[in-house]
Amino acid sequence: MSPTQNGARTYKIASIPGDGIGIEITEQAIKVLRTIEVLFNSFTFDIDTLDWSSKRYLEQGEYIPADGWQRLRKSDAILFGAVGSPAVPDDISLWNLILPLRKKVIHSGLLYQTPLTANQLTQYINLRPIRILPGLSAPLKNCADGDLDWIFVRENSEGEYSGQGGTTHDDTPNTIANEVAVFTSVGIERTMRFAFEVARGRPRKKLTMVTKSNAQRYGMVLWDKIFYEIAKEYPDVETDKMLVDAMTVRMVLKPKTLDTIVTTNLHGDILSDLAAALAGSIGVAASSSLDPTRQNPSLFEPIHGSAPDIAGQGIANPIGTFWSTAEMLRWLGEDAAADLLMTAIQTVTASGIKTRDLGGTNDLIEVTEAVIVELEKSFSSVKNYKSRM
Repeated sequence: MSPTQNGARTYKIASIPGDGIGIEITEQAIKVLRTIEVLFNSFTFDIDTLDWSSKRYLEQGEYIPADGWQRLRKSDAILFGAVGSPAVPDDISLWNLILPLRKKVIHSGLLYQTPLTANQLTQYINLRPIRILPGLSAPLKNCADGDLDWIFVRENSEGEYSGQGGTTHDDTPNTIANEVAVFTSVGIERTMRFAFEVARGRPRKKLTMVTKSNAQRYGMVLWDKIFYEIAKEYPDVETDKMLVDAMTVRMVLKPKTLDTIVTTNLHGDILSDLAAALAGSIGVAASSSLDPTRQNPSLFEPIHGSAPDIAGQGIANPIGTFWSTAEMLRWLGEDAAADLLMTAIQTVTASGIKTRDLGGTNDLIEVTEAVIVELEKSFSSVKNYKSRM
């Protein structure tokens, strides 16, 4: 962030639309940001759009150019669309774009490859808020308003996503492939502390930890051990533990018993997608990949993926991206703007303006325009109210 000549704050945003519907929804999110910029007139956005996509990979053999990391280093936040193309295997797109964005350390003009050390912290927290937005119906039977209001704290740098393992005797009947799940006490402890602080800040002050320590005897047992040790420092936070398979059942049958959930990288990825579906649609869910040290830019993206089957048709749901944008605004310290955007989103969903995945008839542009109208109306109402105070 830097001041402009008129004293307004300028936030440098790296926009990476990526693939498929990521291109469309990111374009609409930028329209929303420009509206907010005009309304508040106290900050601006310097948006650097980066063409890091599967199209680029197919044409040039890379997603991220050599100077890309230094361009990112100048950013206050990253707004990400989606990655994935039928023309590129999923493991290539994942390991060449989104995972490097989470696993590199950029500071002092130098680039470091993680290992995890106490002084090299990356986007090690993935935060996923889940709740049923007004006007949306959850597939859960007898799920009343307010019964499903969760936040997932997902460890974002270790586990099966560490990239450890290998293949031998490739392309033979005797091919051997092994995947090594890496867990460190540093990685677990910092995630647990973040999760306890999140839980402490929510009304219910309740934290559920999810592992599979009955079958995974080492890494998951270490997760359990550190969880119970840190819990002693937070006597005001109610805690419990679930095995991941039992957790899926509890999410469906007893959603009201859950609030803040902390879990491993792989389990968090799976459970939070299930949670989004239980809340009405994966198209509305947001996520944040955070560097809590704020030494590096954090990344904000919807969780729905690139959806190549509907790309370019103008029917994608932008709500998950708008919610992610609100999370970005809050991370940047613009709470009033974040609140205004969330109010606009909820007003629009409550009014019945919805895309097809939510049972509606509206398209991408119509939903965006409705959110912008609500932003302007809500801002005007708040401004008029304050002027009478």
